[in-house]
Amino acid sequence: MAADRARLLYVTDLAYPARGRRYCDEDIHLTARLREDFDLALCHPLDAAALMEGFDAVVVRNSGPVLGYQEAYDAFRERATARGTRVYNPLHGRGDMAGKQYLLDLTAAGYPVIPTVDRAEDLHLLPEAARYAVKPKAGADSIGLRFLAYEELAGLPYGELLVQPRVDFRYEVSFYFVDDRFQYALYAPDPERRWVLEPYEPTAEDLAFARRFVDWNTLDHGIQRVDACRAPGGELLLVELEDLNPYLSLDRVPEQVRDGFADAMVDSLRAFLAAS
Repeated sequence: MAADRARLLYVTDLAYPARGRRYCDEDIHLTARLREDFDLALCHPLDAAALMEGFDAVVVRNSGPVLGYQEAYDAFRERATARGTRVYNPLHGRGDMAGKQYLLDLTAAGYPVIPTVDRAEDLHLLPEAARYAVKPKAGADSIGLRFLAYEELAGLPYGELLVQPRVDFRYEVSFYFVDDRFQYALYAPDPERRWVLEPYEPTAEDLAFARRFVDWNTLDHGIQRVDACRAPGGELLLVELEDLNPYLSLDRVPEQVRDGFADAMVDSLRAFLAAS
C-alpha cells in the first residue's frame, strides 16, 4: 500500500515520571513532524489494543516500562499478531522487547557484552568483581536492580534473575539508529549521572561495535538504542539493546540532528508501510 497519509496510532505515556527525563517533550516534537506526512492519533499504552483497529500501523514510542501494565501489553501483542496489525518497532525484536535473554545468548556467542549468567552453577564463569549486579530478566529502567557480594549470590531464586559483574566503567555511551542507519551518539561523562548526556563523536571502531548488535537483531525497520560502557581496559561492552521503546534524549542533540532524526523516522515509516 502507499504510505501517503497513512493513519498512525502513536502510543505514548505523556505523564510517565522518568527520572531526569521528560518523555512528553520528545514525543511532542516527533508527533509534530510525523503529522506533516501522516494522519496521527495519540493514545496511552493501556488503550492501544482497543483503539488499534482502523489504523494502518501502531507506533510504540515512550510508553514506559511494560512491567507497569504487563497484562495490557501482552493483550496488545496478542491482538496485534492475530489481526496482522503493523507495529513499529516490529514485534519480533530480539533485544529488550523480548526480555533480557539476549544478554545470555550474546554472552554464550562470545559477543562483547557484560558477562551474564542466570544459574547458580554458572557463577564461576563470571570474572571476579567486588560486587555483582542482580536484575530481573523482565526488568526495565533499573527496576529490581541490586548489587551483592559474591557470597550472597548462591541463595538467590534463579530462573528469572540475571547476574553480572559490576563493571568499574569509565563512562556509558549510547548509539541511536533508525533501521540500520546510525543517527547520533551520546555519552554520560559522569558514571553517577546516567542521564546527564553530551554529544559523543564515535570512532569507526565504536560504530562497528554498535552495528554488530543492530545486525544481530535483524529488524529491517525501527528505532534502536545500543547502550554500552567503556570498560577499564578501553573496550566497549554492551549494557542493553533497546528495541521496544527506547528513549532518544533528543533534547541533548543539536536542532539539526534532532530534525534529521525525525526525517529519518518518517522515511523509515514510509518504507515500513510500503513493505508490509
